[in-house]
Amino acid sequence: MEGRKERGRLRNFVRRMAMECLCSGEQLKGADETIRSSDSSITKDFSASGYSSRNGEVEQYLDNGNIEEAELSLREGVCLNYEEARALLGRLEYQRGHVEAALRVFDGIDISSLVPKMKISIARKAHRRKTRSQWDSPPMPLHAVSLLMEAIYLKARALHDLGKFKDAAQECRMILDIVEAALPEGLPAGFGKGCKLNEIICKAVQFLPELWKLAGFSLEAISEYRRSLLNNWNLDGETIAKIQKEFAVFLLYSGCEARPPNLHSQLGGSFVPRNNMEEAILLLMILLRKFNLRRVERDPTVMHHLTFALSMSGQLKPLAVQFEEMLPGLLDKREWSYNVALCYLAEEDDLTALNLLKRILKLGQESENLKELLLGSKVCVEKGNYAEGAAYARRAIANIQGGCDQLVGVADVLLGVSLSNQARYAISDTDRASWQYEALEVLGSAEKNMHWQDPRVLYNLSLENAEQRKLDAAVFYAKKLVKLEAGSELRSWLLLARLLSAQKLFADAETIVDAALDQTGKWNQGDLLRTKARIQAAQGEFSDAVGTYTQLLAIIQLRRKKFSSGISLAKGAEDDKSLETETWYDLALLYLGMSQWRDAEVCISKIRAVSCYSALAWHATGKLYEVKGLPKEALGAYFRALDLDAKHVPSLISTAIILRQLGDRPLPSVRCFLTDALQLDRTNHMAWFNLGLLYEEEGGRSAAEAAECFQAAALLEETAPVEPFR
Repeated sequence: MEGRKERGRLRNFVRRMAMECLCSGEQLKGADETIRSSDSSITKDFSASGYSSRNGEVEQYLDNGNIEEAELSLREGVCLNYEEARALLGRLEYQRGHVEAALRVFDGIDISSLVPKMKISIARKAHRRKTRSQWDSPPMPLHAVSLLMEAIYLKARALHDLGKFKDAAQECRMILDIVEAALPEGLPAGFGKGCKLNEIICKAVQFLPELWKLAGFSLEAISEYRRSLLNNWNLDGETIAKIQKEFAVFLLYSGCEARPPNLHSQLGGSFVPRNNMEEAILLLMILLRKFNLRRVERDPTVMHHLTFALSMSGQLKPLAVQFEEMLPGLLDKREWSYNVALCYLAEEDDLTALNLLKRILKLGQESENLKELLLGSKVCVEKGNYAEGAAYARRAIANIQGGCDQLVGVADVLLGVSLSNQARYAISDTDRASWQYEALEVLGSAEKNMHWQDPRVLYNLSLENAEQRKLDAAVFYAKKLVKLEAGSELRSWLLLARLLSAQKLFADAETIVDAALDQTGKWNQGDLLRTKARIQAAQGEFSDAVGTYTQLLAIIQLRRKKFSSGISLAKGAEDDKSLETETWYDLALLYLGMSQWRDAEVCISKIRAVSCYSALAWHATGKLYEVKGLPKEALGAYFRALDLDAKHVPSLISTAIILRQLGDRPLPSVRCFLTDALQLDRTNHMAWFNLGLLYEEEGGRSAAEAAECFQAAALLEETAPVEPFR
């Protein structure tokens, strides 16, 4: 209670003294002008100007709550001058929460007339500190400068509290402009020690960018952030690190693209960022280096922001390097391994990513490793290691234990996809049937957990039903998928068109493709045009199909010119190369069906020009030899195709057909080509049909197997799409 009374008494006393000075402000100003014109001594000038040498002591006493010393200092001193009195009174009003009253007091200070003296005083103080000279005294003591600077800062705070952010920023900027004009090379070490000046400058440096952000002036905020980091403001290491992080975060997420910094002082060969993203990455990497050198306290969120920045830039390999260079302790071992695995996975180094995930899964409890189990399952599915992917998904499901439905749904999707792919390559019919049944079960469970609103679930449900030739269910899910995505996904349109073609509803399938073409940009129409051409060919509209293929090739040529100019990624060029090869191959087979051999030969030469080691070129060549009645030459071409791609299913089937026709090899050796083809594609009706012919030729006990093969071939041909569902 006594302390509170003393502080109240202190405020009242200072307020009374300040008001007395305010009332005599005009007389003081008049006296100031009179004595300045009299060319009197430095002491008289200083006293008449009203800058008491004891004001700094008064401030210290006020801050410490020492009433007696403050009273004695004020009474023994000459008097507060008008501006100092307002600065003190404004501070008291602001501390008491009277923001508007404080602002009115601060508005009465004519700072613009005092700025030249403040600049000179700061410059001379810094010069005296360097030369240790006692002459050439400044026109204003440093504690008076400090008091006025604090008044400017508190005025900015008051404007901020009232929501006048732009005005606050302009006031706050005045502090930095004064200091920068007085000391262009920056504040010397230890400047302002013993008074609040250095503290006020540091606060203003941090506060100004925030004010510009609040006012909605992003470019000004970026400019002030750069100013605070490039100039010397006597900031400590923690404060600089704080500003660097805030600036990096603002550059990343503000949505404002500023001009790159003008760093003329950079040495030759030094990195100068060219855009916001690079500047943010540079700042975050500087912070990481400080963490590793233990210069500032570690902050894990810096690594999170750097992860986002490098991911958005597609620089995942450098991000992995940053994780690997990081000292232990900033992230726990599991999080570190998981993030590095994500980096390598994005760079398509699946093996390294999977090894890191396996290392995590050896640590701790399974219930704590759900995301690692799910990612491990996803990697295994993408690598074709379906059994291991299914095992990880089952472990994840077992350890969720009634948790988040979304996580259960994701695990179910991964398990369903793994089982579906296992069924495709199963040797045993029993295993295949079991996995297919379970795949539909878990995908149906995923649909419920995702509340029928997840495109991945609907896509895989449709695809699995299509693979099992449950076309009505597949079409139902595909239509639901297109509606859910509002027609935004190309693969969903393609799946629906293929399903309709499998139902032999070619007109409907072509309508779907045309609708997709209307909603797809010209650069992305390649797969749709190829599907449309195949639908037209299936209907016997060969001329229309040729026209569609020609349109597709024209788009590919235009895209190639775009890639050659360096606008897009190399991966897109590789995709176009594959699409162009397949298009010329389809055209070659189409011309062969139309008995236009010369046009077919031109298409084959085009395939070789695009890819000289393409199995498609040799398979098309073999087909050409076949229609010309040259089976041995055709067989040689098929063997060349298999030398280039041992898993090319059409070449395996064609080889078996020619060998059976020539009769040069025993039937079991011919059958190997067909069983290999079926191992790669269980739904190929041509393979089943020709396998049935082989069994039929063998006779005896093989007759039943031949009948089964013919039955499978008939069912698959009846439900075959114009191109594979996957």
